[in-house]
Amino acid sequence: MSADDALRLRLLDRVLHLPPEGLTDLEALLSRFQGKSEVYGALPERPVAPAPSDWPHAPLHRLSEYGSYFVTTGTLHKEHVFRGAERLDPLHAELLRHTKEAGWQLEAWAVFSNHYHIVAHALQGAVPLGAMLKELQRTTAIDVNKRDGDEGRQVWFNFRETALTFETSYYARLAYTHDNPVKHGLVTNARLYRWCSASWFERTATPAQVATLAKIKTDTVHVFDEYEPV
Repeated sequence: MSADDALRLRLLDRVLHLPPEGLTDLEALLSRFQGKSEVYGALPERPVAPAPSDWPHAPLHRLSEYGSYFVTTGTLHKEHVFRGAERLDPLHAELLRHTKEAGWQLEAWAVFSNHYHIVAHALQGAVPLGAMLKELQRTTAIDVNKRDGDEGRQVWFNFRETALTFETSYYARLAYTHDNPVKHGLVTNARLYRWCSASWFERTATPAQVATLAKIKTDTVHVFDEYEPV
């Protein structure tokens, strides 16, 4: 066995024994050394920001007795307020942090320059959906307006929610959200888009759940998604 092969085996053994949060950090680190990605509208090359610290630990993969929802929130006039990694990174991190603290379990999410989608379950004692989203809009608007030197600007334009009461609609919207970066033409594989849940889902779900979701057709899912993110 060559020295290179021995090194590969040692590294592989260490990766296999990493905790879930360690895998997220490793993925971010490896992205620094990645060559050309399969991105259509290439983002400017930049170091990958630290992975958000509030990733959901594991998906529920079932409807919640306290309420399950698919939500779409867009910016005013569909403006690309969150264009670029320096704005998408904090928006993504705040979405994960805020929903967790408000008692909502995220099952899927996709964050873009002018909108985002989430599939989320209310846990027992969760903040009401409208109040949770309103506070998320407030904090993210304050942050991006400070970055742009435009305090007081209206950033978000309401939100649309769909209560999910049947497993078929629930799984269809999970698949739709995971694959949304591909739908918008930003990447060829949703796992390459770091501001969505596709890669997280494959790490935390069982192989059977991943295979089941991959078979679901989403072309008949009725979602207001008239955005062209960049």
